[in-house]
Order: sequence, then structure tokens, then C-alpha cells
Amino acid sequence: MRLGGPIYDSFQTPRQWAQANRDAGWRAVYCPLKPDADDATCRDYAEAARQADLVIAEVGAWRNNTLSPDDAQRRQAIDNCAAHLDLAERIGARCCVNIAGSRGEPWNGWHMDNFSKATFDLLVESLRAIIDAVKPRRACYGLEMKPWVFPDSAEQYLDLIDAVDRPAFCVHLDPVNIISSPARLYDNGRIIRHLLRTLGPHIRSIHVKDVTMSQKQLVHIDECRPGTGHLDLAMLIREADRLPADTPFMMEHLPNAEEYGLAAEHLRGVARKEGIEL
Repeated sequence: MRLGGPIYDSFQTPRQWAQANRDAGWRAVYCPLKPDADDATCRDYAEAARQADLVIAEVGAWRNNTLSPDDAQRRQAIDNCAAHLDLAERIGARCCVNIAGSRGEPWNGWHMDNFSKATFDLLVESLRAIIDAVKPRRACYGLEMKPWVFPDSAEQYLDLIDAVDRPAFCVHLDPVNIISSPARLYDNGRIIRHLLRTLGPHIRSIHVKDVTMSQKQLVHIDECRPGTGHLDLAMLIREADRLPADTPFMMEHLPNAEEYGLAAEHLRGVARKEGIEL
């Protein structure tokens, strides 16, 4: 595994970008470019990453709703996702990642039709369109699981993989996203193990966070900094260590560099206790 996160240092050149990531302690990194970057710039950043022994984990295609009920918006979202996948291919990122979207508003929200058979079929159509527009040879396109849209389990993800039937469709794993009930929270270690064992051959990158639950009624479950919640991080690290050594292990959603440093320190400590280098 390669631990990574964002950087807060400014940079002007690919080499400065790579050094800032190394200074932060990262061995995996987020893509620093947008889809309008030209090929030469992509090559320069890819080479800077290679020379610094950094793996570019992902290109995020967020805020593109490929399930939008507005057909024009849906088609635009598919085009935008294809452009981000093309960037991933050109810069050598392991994957381009998004969520499925939503049949309503907001783009990443719940809707009563999100788990219908028609929505599943529409998602398959969208995923095929994104991948077929780019035909990537190195990068792949993956979805994060969510509790209110496909896929929300390992089994649903396998169903999508079979239905999409494209080698470039992969898994971007964020286990916290489906810890959506007290029962799942209590059983999260077993769930993590099942996710990794079931989806392992398809996983290209992992997000690592933590999760906590308040005493409020009704249920309130929130993500938090690794080490401050109840996720079985030791299980996650042990199971992720079974994957190829270059698999990115990416932190996200923390407010500043200090918080990322604390999270990284905790994760490395858990890994050391397991006899694993992170």
C-alpha cells in the first residue's frame, strides 16, 4: 500500500509538485491537473511522479450526475466523466472516480428511484458510454459505493461489473461510505473483510477514513479523522495489504495539513502493530 493525501504547499513546476508530496510523506498522490491539460504537461507530471516514486492514485470526476433525470445534463455529465477518464489515461493515474449520481437533486443525494431496475440499467448504459468514449489501456473508471444508490454492497458491485462488461470498469473502494446503520457499524470489521476479499481483484484505489455515531435520535453517522472513530482500521490495513503493493491508500475530507499529519501518524502506527509498512 502507498499512503497518500492532498498537499497544501504551492508549486509552479511538476518537480516542485512532486517534492511537495514527498515532503508531506506521501507515496501516492491526487492528480494535480484538470482535463484541459495538454499532453505535454501530462507527460511532465507523469515523469515527475515516476522520478519521485509516486503513484498518481486518481482523477476525481465529482459533481457529474450520470443519472440525472434531465437528459441534456446527463449527457453532459457523461462527456465530462469521459474527459476526466481521458486525463487519467494521459497522466498515468490508476483510475478516474465518481459516484453513480442520483435520479433527483442534489447530484449526490437520495431519491426514491435510485435503487430501481431502470436506474441500474441507466447506470450501466452511462458507464459503458464513458469507457467506450476513451477506450483506456492503462487507467480505469470506478465508482465509490454510497448508501443510497448503486452500488451499496460488494454483491451489487459485482452485478455492475458483470453488466457493464468492460475491462476498464474497476472498483474504487471507500468502505466508510456504506457504514450506514448501527448494525453495519457494529459489524464493520467483517464487512471490510468481505469487501476486500470479494472485490480485491478489481480494486485500483482505496479511500481511508473513519466513522463515528452520535447518541442522537434518529441515527446520525458521520465520517471523522482516522483514529477518532470506530472503524476497524487494523482489519482494513491487513486486508488491503493483500492487494498489489502499489495500491493507493488515500486520506480525504480533513480540513488542514495538521489533521492529515495526525491521521497519517495514526494509520502508520496501526500498520506497524500489524507488521505492515504503510
